[in-house]
Order: sequence, then structure tokens, then C-alpha cells
Amino acid sequence: MAEKNTTAYNDDSIEVLEGLEAVRKRPGMYIGSTDTRGLHHLVWEIVDNSIDEVMAGFATKINVTMEKDGSITVEDNGRGVPIGMNKKLKKSTPEVIFSVLHAGGKFGGGGYKTSGGLHGVGSSVVNALSTRFDVTIYREGEINEIKFKNGGKLAKPLTKVGTTKKTGTTINFLPDPTIFSSTKFHFSTISERLKESAFLSSGLEIHLTQLNGEVKQVDYKFTNGLAEFVKELIHNHTPITPVVQLQGNEKGIDVEIALSYTEDYKENVLGFANNVKTVDGGTHLTGFKTGLNKAINNYALEIGLLKEKDARLDSNDLKEGLTAIVSVKVPEELIQYEGQTKGKLGTSEARAATETIMNQNFTFWLKENKELATTIIEKALLARKAREEARKARQAIRNAKGKNKTKAMLGKLMAASGKDKTKNELFLVEGDSAAGSARKGRDSKIQAILPLKGKVINSEKAKLTDLLKNEEINTIISAIGAGVGSEFDLEDSNYQKIIIMTDADTDGAHIQTLLLTFFYRYMRELIEEHQVYIALPPLYQIIFGDQKSIYLWDESDLEKFVQANQNKRYELKRFKGLGEMDDTQLWETTMDPSSRKLIQVDLEDGHAADRAFKVLMGDNVEKRKEWIQENIKFTLEDEEAGIIL
Repeated sequence: MAEKNTTAYNDDSIEVLEGLEAVRKRPGMYIGSTDTRGLHHLVWEIVDNSIDEVMAGFATKINVTMEKDGSITVEDNGRGVPIGMNKKLKKSTPEVIFSVLHAGGKFGGGGYKTSGGLHGVGSSVVNALSTRFDVTIYREGEINEIKFKNGGKLAKPLTKVGTTKKTGTTINFLPDPTIFSSTKFHFSTISERLKESAFLSSGLEIHLTQLNGEVKQVDYKFTNGLAEFVKELIHNHTPITPVVQLQGNEKGIDVEIALSYTEDYKENVLGFANNVKTVDGGTHLTGFKTGLNKAINNYALEIGLLKEKDARLDSNDLKEGLTAIVSVKVPEELIQYEGQTKGKLGTSEARAATETIMNQNFTFWLKENKELATTIIEKALLARKAREEARKARQAIRNAKGKNKTKAMLGKLMAASGKDKTKNELFLVEGDSAAGSARKGRDSKIQAILPLKGKVINSEKAKLTDLLKNEEINTIISAIGAGVGSEFDLEDSNYQKIIIMTDADTDGAHIQTLLLTFFYRYMRELIEEHQVYIALPPLYQIIFGDQKSIYLWDESDLEKFVQANQNKRYELKRFKGLGEMDDTQLWETTMDPSSRKLIQVDLEDGHAADRAFKVLMGDNVEKRKEWIQENIKFTLEDEEAGIIL
């Protein structure tokens, strides 16, 4: 566990910067959004406070409970929130911490050396966005309670309710349904995040219990956290190196890195700052990449695998098959994030520290493991060759756009006549019949149609060089026009929306998965920028006696219609596939922007998505069966039915 920070954490260490007014008016400024991602961010804020106690060396256990009423309880065995009076505001310290924005022990007051919080707004923001927020504090032999309601209004002042020998803080909160689009927490999402936290704090015990719905519990504790984290990430891959652990301290910044190379050709590098995942990267990952480049290139020159006249291997070459965790602990006076949700680290000192430690320590490892080092370098040289082929393919596409002579552009693609990329849409349509109806029914100014024959190649099992030889994949690359792999540039994309339109059957779902695998692996920015969609065609058409008709999208819609129209006469038609729809029907139900239904593909968690794609589209049948049993609910009535990534 962490070494204890002996600096005082008491009532006087709580510094107030400003009040709590605007959170409910603009919640997105503080938690990113009010959808399910923002909802779960409330949990992260409270858990991060407990993690801060772990990093300070005082907490060893965290319990998170999804209660029957939909609320969340987070309990730790840390020091407990100070229970005295804040002299400046003449209120109890817990009332200040939980109801005043920018109040906490993280502003130079001495409560924490490092913490996951930036602005100290976490707990108060959660309070502001909850209908109930109850705090129980175990400190100084006392049990004290304070309660809030309706967005941070004091419901019960700090009150002693008993005595105790333990220490810690317990918080229970119920999100405000008028703020969030949904207040349903997902066990898998919380479990994944808590598991990461346990990996990042060796020895920490974390327990998650779900009491609402199906009762579940998971427990996490790792003795060699980062190494075990990497081993989990490469669980379905074939490693070519053991897990390498590097660590050090540079100018007060602790750096810990764990990495391994596999036979795979994709990268998976995750960054954390003070135990908070930096989903958008930051200076520590920049330093890691620079240090990696220096170490491998210099060693390749030293042993003769690169000559002075040769071009240096770049980051894209060196990261092929690399899985790495980069974790930094930055002192409070240096920590800087971009945005309250802490998605990107901005501390410049973290770059220098990570680069130095990575370069020096990994250089030593390469020299001590010459055979493995040679394997890594040779793999990178092959990656460079493949990248050069991809660059040539992209250049050929650019040249072809000017000459308009490629088979893809002259043949299968039914292009849109409009030139405004911000409005144009590309429909990837299963089958020539459906593509023909789509071509007739579309808005030809903004909608392009690309028919697909059968199932495309599985991008999880094929290398990029093989993908570029596949006609279907090459046609998609040509149509989008933004390159592929490391050469992909979203700015060059010809379309604002890429819409996958397949039959509502097993084959259609398989085609969707194959296409999503390709986009995730080789055009990930399309997904990250929310430009990939799945069309949702109806299953049923109801035709009345006057020939007027309505469409129903699933079994649930049909059941509701039948119940409501028992005394009416109508004809029920079930569409077996897109090819059964004429151009008018396809336009009305699936292509008309004013009435269609689309599913926007979103990347909630890169680590979970990477693991899911590897299992679902890889070679290991047993792993696939196991994953499906654990993650897919075979019911249309459950809101969580479907694949959880």
C-alpha cells in the first residue's frame, strides 16, 4: 500500500474558493454529459475521493453497493472527513466539503500530496445532481451524519449519532432523474472501472455488490497491480515478451510502466494520472512514446539493425503489438487536467519525467535481453513496411479522386452529387437488391450507396497488407477516402455519417460486427467522433383497409399494437430482409433523416471494446462462448439486452 502522508488533514486544511450555483444549470461542464456516461461519472467522483485516501496511505478497502432503490453507496476505511467547524464560513466542515463548489483538502491545505481530483468539485457536484446525498463519518471515536436533498440543500446538519472504533467515510447518493436521461447504473461498467482502480493500487481491496435486480458481487485485490493489468489485457493474445515493469521518480513525479509485446499488430496503450484514467491521453503518454522511440531506435543503431542512413522507426511502427500501462503520480501543485472530467493530463513536467524514466530503464532492459529486443525491432521493421504499403494505397486513392478512374469509384459506389462533406452520408448496404432500392429511394444529393456482397474479411484475423488486397475492404477505403490504419485522417473523409444497413437477422448482425471490427481497428476516429451508425429497419408493416400503413420496429411494438387494435381489421406483413422493401418503403423507414431510426456507435471504454472484439472475432471458440454467456442477455425486454462493451 501507499506510504502515509503525515501532513495534517484537519478542519483548517479545507480551503474555500467559491460557491455552488451553476452545476444544475450546466451539468455537462462538470461531468461531461447527462447521459449514461455522465451518470456513471458521479460514481467515479465519489470513488476517486476514496482512492485519494488510498494514495495517501490511510485506506485499504473500498465497498461500492448498487442499492435496491437505484442509489449508490461508497464506503472506505480512510481517515474520515474532518468533523469540526470551518472558521471562514462558520459551518461544519462536512457541510462545506459537500455543498460548496471548490472546497476540499486539495488546494494546498495539506490534506493530500497527490489526488485524483483537480478542482475539488467532485463531491459537491454529485450532491448538486442528486435528490438525496447522505454522508456517514467515522472519525475521532464518533459516528457523525449529515444529509442533503434536492440538489445540495441541507436536510440534516452534522449530528453525532454514536461512537465507534473504526474510521472512514460512507456516502449514499440518488441521482436526480430530472437531470439525467437515465438513472440506471450498469454493473459491468462500474465493475470494469473498479477493477482498473484495484490494478493501479496494489493491495487495495475493492468490493462491488448489486442489490437491485439480480444480486451480484465481485471482489478485486492484486498484489502486483500493473503487471497483472497488462496480463489481463493480453489474455487473448500471444506474447513475444514477458511483462516488463519500469519505475522511477523524476523531480517528485512517480512513474510506473508495465508493457508487453504480442504477436498481434495492434496497440493498446492506457494512461493514468493519480489513478484516474486519461481517456484522451496527455503529456505522460507523449513522454512514454518519445522515450520508447529513443530507447529502441538508439539500440537498433547500436546493434546494427538500423544504419545511420536509414530512416528511424516511428511511434506507429514501434507500437505495433504493444500493450502498455503508463501510470504517473503527480503532486497536487503540479497536476493539471484539461477539463473537469480529467480526460487529458496537461502537466508538462509529467512528459519529461516519463520520457526520462522510459528511455533510461527500457534501454537497460533491451541490453539485458538482446534476443527479445531483436524480436521487437524486427517486428517494428515489418510494421514500417506495412505502413508504407498503406501510405501508397492512400496516395493511390488521392490520385484516383483527381482522375476519377478507380474501379471502386466508377463501379459499385453510387456517389452523392453534393460536395458538402459535412452533410453527405455513405450507406453500406447488404446485397444488390436492397442497394438497388436504396439507390432509387435515396436523396441523391447527400446519400451515397455502396452495396456489399456477402461478408467482408475479418479484420481481427487479417493483417493490414491482407486487408488491402480484399476487394470489399478496398472499396470501402476508397469510398471514404481518408486512408487506413496509421495513415487514416478524419479530415479527408468524404462523409459525415457512415451508416451500416443490413438485414435484421444473424447474417446481418455478423456483417455489422465485421464492419465495426474494421472501423474500430483501422478507422477508429470515425467511432470516436460518433460518425458510424447502424440503420434500424422495421420488422413489420401494418396495412389497413384504406391502404394506409404504419411500420413497427420490433416484437414489443407489435405486441403493443395488437393489444390496442383488437377490434380493427388489418394486414400484417413481416419483412424478412431489406430486399423485400421497395424504394418508397426503404426511404420512409430507414433513410429519410426526418423519420428514420439510427443507432449511433459509441466507444464507452477502449479497453473493454478491445477485449470484446478480440474474443468475439478471434480464433478461441471457448473464450467466445464464455464471453457471450457472461455479457449477453437473451431478452428483448431488458434495457441492457445486447453486447456490453
